[in-house]
Amino acid sequence: MIKSDVVLVTVRGKDAPGITSRLTGVISTGKGVRILDIEQTVVHGKLLLSILLGFQKNGLSKSPILKELLFAAKELGVGLDFEAFEEKVKEEKDLFEYVITCFGEEVGATELSRISTELARFGINIDKIARLSHRNIRCIEMIAHAGRSKNPKRLSRGLLPLSNEIGVDIAIQRFDLMRQAKRLVVIDMDSTLIQNEVIDELARVAGKYQKVASITKRAAQGKISYRKALLDRVRLLKGVKESALPSVYKRIDFTDGAESFIRVLKKLGYTTAIISGGFTYFTNRLKKELGLDYAFANDLEVKNGLLTGRLTGDVVDGAKKAEILRRIARLEKVTLDQTIAIGDGANDIEMISKAGLGVAFQAKPMVKEQTHYSISRHKGLDSILYLLGIPEKEVLKLNRTLKYDVSYGISVNRAIIIGTPAILS
Repeated sequence: MIKSDVVLVTVRGKDAPGITSRLTGVISTGKGVRILDIEQTVVHGKLLLSILLGFQKNGLSKSPILKELLFAAKELGVGLDFEAFEEKVKEEKDLFEYVITCFGEEVGATELSRISTELARFGINIDKIARLSHRNIRCIEMIAHAGRSKNPKRLSRGLLPLSNEIGVDIAIQRFDLMRQAKRLVVIDMDSTLIQNEVIDELARVAGKYQKVASITKRAAQGKISYRKALLDRVRLLKGVKESALPSVYKRIDFTDGAESFIRVLKKLGYTTAIISGGFTYFTNRLKKELGLDYAFANDLEVKNGLLTGRLTGDVVDGAKKAEILRRIARLEKVTLDQTIAIGDGANDIEMISKAGLGVAFQAKPMVKEQTHYSISRHKGLDSILYLLGIPEKEVLKLNRTLKYDVSYGISVNRAIIIGTPAILS
């Protein structure tokens, strides 16, 4: 005989329409009984339905509800069990919730075991696990809780050694409204939005590729200051014809998933921007081609149809990128917590660190070590959508819809931006 006034009813079996309707209908006829909690999942056609029932004091012994639920379950062809809750049901306000996103070539039993062991060591208990990738288990999302508040960014960085060891990227965020309230996404251009380093491509035209590429590599690794590296490389471009720039633009290749990523963001209403240490000739064209809202970069000086080897206006370096992020956020009336910043190089660290969700994408080791969230195991830029809790099947569905939506195209640009405009000063 059950003495508790709280009972957990668990239903298992083949899923079919009408099961939940029938069982909740039975519960609705009971006097002095109410649903305290309910959760339902279907995995490969198999139903798991859990219902926590509360009865008036001493009302359970007089209620026929459990017997009626057993009869109904038998008719429906599903199994039904129940157990008493002797403890007082915990209030959710006592818990701090987190979402843990794990992605790699495969997130299998070994990887899950290592990750869950480490989470347990931090006092984090897993409540739910769901697959976000479409076909195989390349990305999973865990919803978890802890009794004490923990800094999710520090946890993510603390898991970097494990991430490197097992080959799975791990990101921990608070599971709250701010995760769903992101409104502005800013993206680096070279080796992030596109696969190329534009300055290296210009150097090929100038016949200075090896010299420029060497400086580019050292700058990306943080071995020399970005500003010095940029000015040194631009000097090597002196004499390149302005008429050569269109052919360089045609050689640009988007990063895998970049166009899909932008399409989804635009359809969901995000403001999008390129903030690049590259050059306005290229960022403005990418802005137009992708329908982005803003584009910021350095301005190459041109005289008599030739590059002079100098820049005009302010240099867009690491500090400037962070400043531009703050200015766009103010203009768009969003907080920094509502921003996402994505980059790969040392000059992106300040911008990534300032954003609510800063992601080092396919970044150099020293960048990963100084930022909180990193994606190295997925080549597609649209894998960042996993961090927003968006499943791959929803992205595929949305992309199919947009493909046939003739009204969808390049957005109305809010401003044609060259260098650092007064509109953001």
